[in-house]
Amino acid sequence: MSLSPSAHLDTFCRDNLPPSTMWPEFEFTLPELHYPERLNCAAALLDDVVRSSDPDRPCLVSGNERWSYGKLLQHANQVAHVLTEDLGLIPGQRVLLRGPNNPWLVACWFGVLKAGGVVVTTMPLLRSGELRELIELTKARFALCDHRIADELVEATGSVADDVTTLLYGGGGTADLVARAVEKPGEFANVDTAADDVAMLAPTSGTTGSPKATMQFHRDVLAVADTFAKHVLQPTPDDVFAGTPPLAFTFGLGGLVIFPLRAGASTLLMEQSTTDELATAVHEHGVTVLFTAPTAYRALLRTGQADLLKGLRHCVSAGEHLPESVWHEMDEKTGIRIIDGIGATEMMHVFLSAAGEDIRPGATGRAVPGYRVAVLDEDGHPAPDGTPGRLAVIGPTGCRYLADERQAQYVQHGWNITGDTYIRDADGYFWYQARSDDMIVSAGYNIAGPEVEQALEQHPDVVECAVVGLPDPVRGAVVHAVVVLRPGIVDDGTKVGELQDHVKRTLAPYKYPRSVEFRDALPRTATGKLQRHKLRDHQAAAR
Repeated sequence: MSLSPSAHLDTFCRDNLPPSTMWPEFEFTLPELHYPERLNCAAALLDDVVRSSDPDRPCLVSGNERWSYGKLLQHANQVAHVLTEDLGLIPGQRVLLRGPNNPWLVACWFGVLKAGGVVVTTMPLLRSGELRELIELTKARFALCDHRIADELVEATGSVADDVTTLLYGGGGTADLVARAVEKPGEFANVDTAADDVAMLAPTSGTTGSPKATMQFHRDVLAVADTFAKHVLQPTPDDVFAGTPPLAFTFGLGGLVIFPLRAGASTLLMEQSTTDELATAVHEHGVTVLFTAPTAYRALLRTGQADLLKGLRHCVSAGEHLPESVWHEMDEKTGIRIIDGIGATEMMHVFLSAAGEDIRPGATGRAVPGYRVAVLDEDGHPAPDGTPGRLAVIGPTGCRYLADERQAQYVQHGWNITGDTYIRDADGYFWYQARSDDMIVSAGYNIAGPEVEQALEQHPDVVECAVVGLPDPVRGAVVHAVVVLRPGIVDDGTKVGELQDHVKRTLAPYKYPRSVEFRDALPRTATGKLQRHKLRDHQAAAR
């Protein structure tokens, strides 16, 4: 596959793309997907909007801060100056971002792209060991971090082989990124990147627990807005977006930054919120488009806050399967028809969805315009309608793992194989059945069971363990750990909490096992292979 001449002087990303023979098939069937050869997505999302409309129109709202499009452009340009002039960034180098959802994190994201850098998005909850793995995988050279959550990053960067220049923001002082930025010019000459230059390395957890990084091009960032957002959400400049997912998730990045800015709309950013605070914020700020997981919609309904949601035009759900009961309850109490969807970090965002009267409750939806979706059997042939099979997709975005042999598992015969089992009906609607692998999806978070196992096995009292997902009416699934303790150690009533706290100190807190069971041995085959299905079946029978 022929690529355009790159603007990247640091060639790490292009050097570590998978071989073109292992790429998925790409299709650009919509006119809006025909992008120019030279494209900087930051310029398209921000500079072009300011140039064609009022720079004083609202863009970002967070707490007491209100940024216009012009102010975001100014600060993004200033961050780009700091990166290139003070830190010495050259196009192609990777910049790790770490912070809660707030305007300065957005300015950093745009500043990196304007300077020709490659963004490495990370969740605020990640611990030092997880951050260290991502730094080593992506060879990040720089890190921009909110001063309030710097400790884990400092610990991570102190134990990697290559130097990582870290700059904190929001803490004050002359060395702070914000202080440096305000001294810089408000204009910046954007690097003339190619449409197929890598813009982002977005981490995603694999079932082995070892991280993968998906490689998104500049054109991919716009493609998700010009497919799902444009044709399903149909946003307008008057819309106000909000949601709970971190910007480190492509679900959050799309819903809270890419989609609203592509439409000239505005976004309410919340660093964190309770269910009551979310409902109140939606009402007080006139939010019209809300992005969150089914767990949050269920909680909003259970707390009696439904009336505060009636001003919403769209509710978007992704990250886990949306129960049909939640969809009907929201419709009955608010008149809002939740837009369900499935996406993947590998695909950047949602590729299967439906809105309005096109929704069939219980179904995820139909192929988003610009994408082709199928259910395949084990031989890679289309499965008959009504027959479960592997969900597969082709479109303008697709999987490119950074130097990872698992590329061959995700991309097969040109299709992106998502790891989900679905049924397609005769009308082209797709109905979710289950995950095809050992990934646990809990309250919208993807949790790799083997990663939790590895953390548990670091505890001195654990001989071995196995982690599976169990169905849960509130979270969709919970992490369940079956643990074998070393001889002489018994559960005295405190061991469960001790193991849970151990995992929380080792991994992001949402990954800890909410359910723990102790056994004398784990079920295995004659060849020693762990029989995870027996663990699930045993718990199902016990409930």
